[in-house]
Amino acid sequence: MTIWQEYISAYRSILPMKIEPSWANWSSKGTVLNALTHSHPYLLKSRQVDISDGKNADIFNCIAYPKTGSNLPCFGMDLMKFSPKKIIIVFDFQHPTENYVYSVDGLPKHEGDYRFFEPGNHFSENIYIRYCTPSEVNDHLDMFITYLTKYKNMLELEKPTGTDTSVYKDFDAYMTKLDPVGGYLAGKFGADKADRLVNDFLFCYG
Repeated sequence: MTIWQEYISAYRSILPMKIEPSWANWSSKGTVLNALTHSHPYLLKSRQVDISDGKNADIFNCIAYPKTGSNLPCFGMDLMKFSPKKIIIVFDFQHPTENYVYSVDGLPKHEGDYRFFEPGNHFSENIYIRYCTPSEVNDHLDMFITYLTKYKNMLELEKPTGTDTSVYKDFDAYMTKLDPVGGYLAGKFGADKADRLVNDFLFCYG
């Protein structure tokens, strides 16, 4: 079972969605990858990728893209276990507009600099990043629920209905360049599959 089960359960409980048919279900070199989307009345989509080798790697990546017209951010999470000594928890409100400073009152502000996450450029001032051990994973669950509940309230307040995917063009193009997973995926599933996953599924609006 994934170490991220409590986070996944919270996500699906707070934002109930319909799970759509899988986009990919790959297995190679002892590693399994699943890619799928969820549908929700106020989201264009919520897309998810989970990767596991049954030993060290246990990765859950998901971004919820709200329907347009209300200037709402996405909600993104990178829950990454590469080994028992390298576990990283990231979740945030990710605004689609470049260099848009986004902040939510009542939530902690980021501290420090991070290579792959640049607050103020699609990432918010509240980006939550923690390194932890396996036994500490669920210590951050309450904060995750707090962030996600704030996001649910944003959606329910605005009730967005627009479907203009061009709003996310810059966001997805930026994330495509930033995302470090392409090389890892190419090593496991080949360059062609990795490119298709990144460009046709993960960040298809770019």
